[in-house]
Amino acid sequence: MAPQRDTHWDIILDIVEQLRAKYPRRRVKSDVRVDYPGHLNGFASDVTVMAERAVKNSEGLWRYQDVEFVAEVISRKTAANGYGPKKDAYAAACVPVYLIVDPYTGRWHLHTKPKDGEYRGELSLDFGDEIDLTGTVVGLVLKTGEFPRD
Repeated sequence: MAPQRDTHWDIILDIVEQLRAKYPRRRVKSDVRVDYPGHLNGFASDVTVMAERAVKNSEGLWRYQDVEFVAEVISRKTAANGYGPKKDAYAAACVPVYLIVDPYTGRWHLHTKPKDGEYRGELSLDFGDEIDLTGTVVGLVLKTGEFPRD
């Protein structure tokens, strides 16, 4: 795994800090592996929020059934994964909220309402536009005005 760029980390940290306004530290994870349904779908997402009732499985890993929110910050080399296989795996696992943040385009992409292996709700807007998650299990608004661009 290549080291991440400052931009990548700054966005991850910004999201984590905003989530921490609502969630205790033990529920917010970064770069922690969760095995999702499908072949080779063990992902260590940039940001993951676990359900309050979350428990680890017998192997000591968090269960995908307990994931409420995932955010992936796109990097040039792995962009196709975030928009493709990861999105498909999160939808198949019924992760309620999947957020893709793309510092190369200055846009974010919100995916909600997973059903039958795909997200039915999708919204894409620019950095600076708020991400309103009040109608989701997350229940807060993320501000994107300080997200840096690459």
